[in-house]
Amino acid sequence: MRIAMWSGPRNLSTAMMYAFAARGDCAVVDEPFYAAYLARTGLDHPMRDAILAAQPQDPAEVVAGLLGPHPAQRPLFYQKHMAQHMIPGMPRDWVREVTNVFLIRHPARVAASFSAKYDNPTLADLGFVQQVELYEHLVAGGQVPVVIDSADIRRDPSAMLQRLCDALRIGWTPAMLSWPRGGHADDGVWAPHWYGAVHDSTGFAPAEGPPPALDGPRAALAEAAMPAYERLRAVALASG
Repeated sequence: MRIAMWSGPRNLSTAMMYAFAARGDCAVVDEPFYAAYLARTGLDHPMRDAILAAQPQDPAEVVAGLLGPHPAQRPLFYQKHMAQHMIPGMPRDWVREVTNVFLIRHPARVAASFSAKYDNPTLADLGFVQQVELYEHLVAGGQVPVVIDSADIRRDPSAMLQRLCDALRIGWTPAMLSWPRGGHADDGVWAPHWYGAVHDSTGFAPAEGPPPALDGPRAALAEAAMPAYERLRAVALASG
């Protein structure tokens, strides 16, 4: 099974990749479209040159790898994707050939966390609108993807990961709840800039408190993202 997990930045996505890698039966890949996205947008992201050198810049080559043999012949192949990488012109038909999951997080938390690492982010940088577009594209084609909220995972990792595995029709294992400190061999080359907190972890962080109070541009960004978040939150796996 190929599992494509779609999120935006700062959404618990790296911890989820580590959780699936910890199963022992699952290969993982980290944001395979990142270089193709940077090459087409010209965006000056941290470590841009290293990313462009580390990954294929041709999206067709990326897709071939995603649909090809699973790495190390593992039965599961977990693909960590950023929804904002699916800009116009990126191939999307391939997503109907994989099992899709959408990982969401409250926009106020995303806006606060991402803006601390990236100056002057826009709505397009956060992936919320692209997540809904992809979700609707899949539903129109007859696939109803799974949606899961990162806040629910952090509140009760064991219960929510079991529900996720049930929804995917794969076995659950408690091994998904912990991983070695220090990162993973399949981390993207950009990990030193973005993954500090998860590299210091050995499992999911505790439940979050109330969303942060924002003002100015960050508040406007969170407000603009709320309709897309609420659309997917309405169909997310139940947390109770």
